[in-house]
Amino acid sequence: MKIILLSGSNVGTKTRVAMDYTLNVMKEKYPEVDTTLIDLVDYDMQFSDGRSYLEYEGDTGSVTKTIMDADAIIIGTPIFQASIPASLKNIFDLLPQNALRDKIVSIIVTAGSAKHYLIIEQQLKPILAYMKAQTVQRFVFIEEKDFYRKELINDDIHFRIENLIEDTVVLTETYQKIREAKEAEYGF
Repeated sequence: MKIILLSGSNVGTKTRVAMDYTLNVMKEKYPEVDTTLIDLVDYDMQFSDGRSYLEYEGDTGSVTKTIMDADAIIIGTPIFQASIPASLKNIFDLLPQNALRDKIVSIIVTAGSAKHYLIIEQQLKPILAYMKAQTVQRFVFIEEKDFYRKELINDDIHFRIENLIEDTVVLTETYQKIREAKEAEYGF
């Protein structure tokens, strides 16, 4: 099983802090899962120009191919100006329409205000649905008050991230079994 943790912004630190915590929990509780963290701040991504993701080279080609090869993705995103960052939207634009078919996608959000809670419901989840993702219904919403000196200090957030990880792994295993059973029906 391959799970990608995608830190979907090329600025700021709070989302990366949350994704680092997520990565550590994944490695501790599910060491058998092939887990990779992609932080867009570490990559030189091209803007989508309508080509197939297979035609991009360098960091852009590497990131898109890694996402396409994943069984599940945990997306970490900040909310800026009541919207998802352009760097995350660009990832979706680089991928084909059905890129997330049969993939489990979970969401971790960092925001400066509780007022941004519905941005995920109104912006991110519709994009994921359009791309055919199987989205874990609950997501983790982290506010400014949950951080102190670049650390997550809210135990409830720790608990919710751990539950999100468990849901992601269990759903991924379940969908893999369903697909295997369906393929076995064909008998070839």
